[in-house]
Amino acid sequence: MTQYNRACDGKRLKSVDSKNHPLKIRRARAADVPRIAELSGELGYPTSVREMKQRFGRIKPPGRHAVFVAEFKKIVIGWIHVSITPLLEVARRAEVNGLIVAECHRSLGAGAKLLDAAEAWARGKKCHGLSVRSNVIRDRAHAFYERQGYSHIKTQKAFRKSL
Repeated sequence: MTQYNRACDGKRLKSVDSKNHPLKIRRARAADVPRIAELSGELGYPTSVREMKQRFGRIKPPGRHAVFVAEFKKIVIGWIHVSITPLLEVARRAEVNGLIVAECHRSLGAGAKLLDAAEAWARGKKCHGLSVRSNVIRDRAHAFYERQGYSHIKTQKAFRKSL
């Protein structure tokens, strides 16, 4: 059982004791990789710590990528990865590449604070907007983004080819 599972104890929290245990948003560090990998599995993208360590090391240059974590009681309960990819078809914008908050810590403000950190980072990089893609089956996530001021602009199909 991980430190996180012991702290969460499989129960959904009803509130965050922000006075005694404030929610902290900070840049991710290499030491966070095992927890980031664990949360990726919860998002539907399981991976090993070894693979996540490699991926985390390839998130470069730092001026084009940022990974923030939400920490509660010194345990990472969520993360967001945001990046800038220059495109020909639109003005400079950033994109949320992934956002996850542990199931038992959802609806307590961590997701909103992670998104705020990503937005502030993107503004600091002179981006004109922030885009998010979300699987059509994630109704709860869609409602979350709309509450945060995001507009649903289109629905699309995604294609992938193994190389």
